[in-house]
Amino acid sequence: MSTIMTLEEVATYLRVHPSTVYRMAKNHAIPAFKIGSDWRFNRESIDGWRVRAERGPGAEVPPMGSASSAQLAR
Repeated sequence: MSTIMTLEEVATYLRVHPSTVYRMAKNHAIPAFKIGSDWRFNRESIDGWRVRAERGPGAEVPPMGSASSAQLAR
């Protein structure tokens, strides 16, 4: 089952200020959804978003269990 996190939990997890997470959620720059007026975040979505952000724009994360492009190029 996926883990749902609050805005404050995500801020702590990413080691940023809560207002940064709020701004990013409001601007659709981080995967998030609202329950009423409160933002919520799926931990697995945040982890995937973080990996994609670390790899840079245009880089894709291969599905789990699949060969990477480097492996396919051999």
